[in-house]
Amino acid sequence: MVLVDTSAWIFALRKNPFMLIKNRIDHLLKLDVISTIGMIRLEILGGAKTKDEFDRLKSRLESLYEISTDTKLWESASLLAFDLQRKGLTVPYTDILIASAAIKSKATLLHADEHFDLISEKTELKVESYVSKIQKDF
Repeated sequence: MVLVDTSAWIFALRKNPFMLIKNRIDHLLKLDVISTIGMIRLEILGGAKTKDEFDRLKSRLESLYEISTDTKLWESASLLAFDLQRKGLTVPYTDILIASAAIKSKATLLHADEHFDLISEKTELKVESYVSKIQKDF
């Protein structure tokens, strides 16, 4: 399973996509191994520019495997935030929740957000990072 973060979706879905990320996501979609969570859906759908775009994105997201944001996930996210702060790392709680979902489901987190690289250095989070590739090209 691969949990695709909003940071990667944004590069894949834009008018002039970052082809490396777009091609990777297209390949994973064909393999039917992409998952999502409510927070990512919120970030993507909340950023839609039109109702048509909202409906199109919503339909696509509904076809993905959904990682449940149940009480256990919220508890593990809280513990992760606590542990990371004790290790000197403070990151947005949205990223903590997404990282916790990837860890819980044993998914690799595909992203373009340096916070996840930092989290992966201090936890068992597995990442497929495009941060350095984005920084090189932009």
